Amino acid sequence: QVRLVESGGGLVQVGGSLTLSCAPSGPIFAIDDMRWYRQAPGLQRELVASTTESGTKYVLDRVNDRFTVFRDNDKNTINLQMNSLQPEDTGVYYCNAEIKMSPRDYYAMDYWGGGTLVTVSS
Repeated sequence: QVRLVESGGGLVQVGGSLTLSCAPSGPIFAIDDMRWYRQAPGLQRELVASTTESGTKYVLDRVNDRFTVFRDNDKNTINLQMNSLQPEDTGVYYCNAEIKMSPRDYYAMDYWGGGTLVTVSS
């Protein structure tokens, strides 16, 4: 069973940077939209960034001057470059993607990673 695997989280000081990466754990046929969500302690999960297969991007308004999302379609990866990190960026970051496992799949299925923890310390 394919799953999404995130990496790159960790502990960083205020003003630091991290790059999160996400990729499927095994072979797949195609990926449509890919997204990063985050969930801060005590808050609901929120969409941070997304990218379509054709490259249309979205980044949450209040972080779009510090976060950049980019995708490598050859490697089926989505990355989130996070600069000037602030304590409010602390949370678990989840990767989400719409994946077709075979060319016979008419619809893509929704997959989630297990999350990677980002902690920004002041």
